[in-house]
Amino acid sequence: KVGDPSGKDESRKLLTSEIINKNMEGIKKCFSNYLEFGSKKSDAIMVDNADWLDRLSYIDFLREYGQHFTINKMIKFDSVQLRLEREQPLSFLEFNYMVLQAFDFLELARRYKCNMQMGGSDQWGNIINGIELGRKTDGLNLLGLTSPLLTSSSGAKMGKTASGAIWLDQERTPAYEFWQYWRNTDDQDVCKFLKLFTEVNLDEISKFEKIRGSELNEAKIMLATEVTSLCHGKEIALASEKVARDTFSDSKFSSDLPTTNLPREDLTDGVPAFELLNKTELVKSKAEARRLIKGGGFRINDKIIENELEAISDAAENQDGFIKLSVGKKRHLLIKLI
Repeated sequence: KVGDPSGKDESRKLLTSEIINKNMEGIKKCFSNYLEFGSKKSDAIMVDNADWLDRLSYIDFLREYGQHFTINKMIKFDSVQLRLEREQPLSFLEFNYMVLQAFDFLELARRYKCNMQMGGSDQWGNIINGIELGRKTDGLNLLGLTSPLLTSSSGAKMGKTASGAIWLDQERTPAYEFWQYWRNTDDQDVCKFLKLFTEVNLDEISKFEKIRGSELNEAKIMLATEVTSLCHGKEIALASEKVARDTFSDSKFSSDLPTTNLPREDLTDGVPAFELLNKTELVKSKAEARRLIKGGGFRINDKIIENELEAISDAAENQDGFIKLSVGKKRHLLIKLI
C-alpha cells in the first residue's frame, strides 16, 4: 500500500487490497516450487504486514517509534538523494516507507523470532533501519544480509520492469522463453552466470573463460539448461533445449524459413543492429530498420533488440551456424554465416 522509492525516479502506483491479495497468491504459488509452506517447524510461512500495520494508531506510532528516526539521516539514503538531486517529487507517503519497513522487521522478530532480513543491495538502508530499531526498542541483535543487484557486462540492472525482464513465474515468462533468455546471454556474462546460477564444476567453467563467438554456444546452452532446471525442473529444461535445437535445426528451416548467406567476416567486429537488419529483405531502408527497432518490433534469436546501435557479432549464431531475425510475429529470416 506504500511504494518503496528505492531505485525509482518516480512514485510507484498504489495498489488496491484486491491486487495485493492476488499478488500474494501468485508469489506463494511461485515460491512453492522452492520452499515447503506448512505448519511444521522447518516449513516456510508467508505473512501479511497488514496484520500489524492496519491496527496502528498514527499518533501512538509516532510517539513510540518516530523518536528513533532522524530526518538528518533519512535524507542521506540513496533512495531519497536520487529524487532530491534530480528535483523529482518525493511524497511524505514514500518518505515513510523506510520507517514502515524497519517496523516490519521489528514485528517479524517479535512475532516469529525472525532475526535476519535478506535482500538486494539497494535494500541495505532499509534493513539497517530495522536492525537499529530492534536494538533501540527491544535490545534485539538483528542481522542483515544483502547481495549485489544482478547486472550485465554493460552495467545495466536486470530489473523486473525492464522490457527484457525474466520472471520465475511461467505465466509471465514461459519455460522456453526463460531458456532462450539465458541462451542469448552476452559472451562476457556467460562464465559469471555459470558461477552464480549453476553447480557446474569451476574447472569446467574456466575452460570457457578465454573463448568468444560461436565457440561459446556450448557454454550458453549449458547455462540455459542448468538455470531452467533449477527454476522449472530438469524435464522442462531438457524439453526447452530440444525445442530450441529443433527450431534452429538446418533440416527444419531449409523448407520452412527463408535463408540468406552472409560472410562471417562482416560480423566479426560487430555491426549495429539496424545495419544488420538493413542488409536483409525484411526492410527497405535504414530508416525503416531504425523505426522497427525503436518500436520493439525486431528480434534476434527471439530476443527483442531495444537499441538500434547494439553491436551484433558472429557470437549471435546458434550451434548450427544460423542467426534468426524476426520482424513482428510472422516475418522471419535465417542468416547463414559462411
